[in-house]
Amino acid sequence: MKTHTVIYPGTFDPITNGHVDLTERAARLFGKVVVAIAHSEKKTPLFSLEERVELCRNCLQHLDNVEVVGFSNLLIEFAHSQGSRCVLRGLRAVADFEYEFQLANMNRAMDPEFESVFLTPSEHLSYISSSLVREIASLQGDITAFVPAPVARALQAKFKS
Repeated sequence: MKTHTVIYPGTFDPITNGHVDLTERAARLFGKVVVAIAHSEKKTPLFSLEERVELCRNCLQHLDNVEVVGFSNLLIEFAHSQGSRCVLRGLRAVADFEYEFQLANMNRAMDPEFESVFLTPSEHLSYISSSLVREIASLQGDITAFVPAPVARALQAKFKS
């Protein structure tokens, strides 16, 4: 059996229970999972790259074959630097599929050996998104069912009125 490294990229602003679920499942399928946190200044993230990396490390520390790393270069270049030609993406809905399909084909056009692996979230987590969590938190809503406890605390601190 081959041991492969898979890259799980995203903004993770913030990491949600859906992201944790996908990472746990990927950790069972791959020898190593690199959670790659995109700098993403274009998206104007709520949390800095350093904060997002720290939150992810905190929430994923129970997985010994998972590493959390920030990156700001092209995903395919980052994957190569990690010794990987495989990326993991989560698909929540048909809308996600169209975008992810386009990304997968673009990556393969740049490197024909590059593969994209798609996982769907557990059904009870399929509606969770970082942007919805941020919106609920900004309005002082209860987000404890959607994110790990350290993330809930960090969001509450960000939005203290």
